[in-house]
Amino acid sequence: MDPNAKTIISFALFFLYLSFSNISLARGAEVDDETPFTYERNPEKGPEGWGKINPHWKTCNTGKFQSPIDLTNARVSIIRDEAWRRQYKPAPAVILNRGHDVMVSWKGDAGKITIRRTEYKLVQCHWHSPSEHTVNGTRYDMELHMVHTSAGGKTAVIGVLYKLGKPNEFLTRLLDGIKTVGKEERDLGIVDPRTIRFQTKKFYRYIGSLTVPPCTEGVIWTVVKRVNTISMEQIAALRSAVDDGYETNSRPVQERNGRSVWFYDPNV
Repeated sequence: MDPNAKTIISFALFFLYLSFSNISLARGAEVDDETPFTYERNPEKGPEGWGKINPHWKTCNTGKFQSPIDLTNARVSIIRDEAWRRQYKPAPAVILNRGHDVMVSWKGDAGKITIRRTEYKLVQCHWHSPSEHTVNGTRYDMELHMVHTSAGGKTAVIGVLYKLGKPNEFLTRLLDGIKTVGKEERDLGIVDPRTIRFQTKKFYRYIGSLTVPPCTEGVIWTVVKRVNTISMEQIAALRSAVDDGYETNSRPVQERNGRSVWFYDPNV
């Protein structure tokens, strides 16, 4: 089949996939308690064994649309349409140590993103160190996940990659809260997600899964191409805040299994 025709067909199927609310998508929330699983190279409790710990987590081992993946430029389909809108606003938020990560959860309306006429409300964000997604085999120092959900139960996550450099503005404002975060929710007051400040014109998109148990599939992933910066102090604060053994909390790259990955670039 002609490569261009293949791209058009796969792209059309992707939009069809997004348009039907009755398709089973990512309705299972991320696990809040890290007790049974680890990120260590342990066949029983490590990533390779997550699906055997709990019967509700079997997708972690049997799923064919798992995340993260390597985003290889040589194997993506180029799309010229930006295909999303971002509308965030300040809202009350809390911070919580979930053991395996630090999470900021918005309690008010913090805005939304719109992907192909479906609105996804911003719910929470959290960090993984080092990054979970890789780009052409390169793993970065940190990855932020902004988790959104639709009224129909669909999940869309934005991944933002970071490398060592200047302090990140968003984390600078949260640093005191991160250093003192505990297992109970701590009020942060009004938090503006717009201060995350990531470039939105060029990005990768594919269908994957949650990267922690229960590894539910059907997540719409958008990984921003531009790599932002983060300071060593900020990385250290996030690693110190989590429980022992979770200082590095990144799931290994998963098999692509023939999935299409689209790269959006309006300038091409």
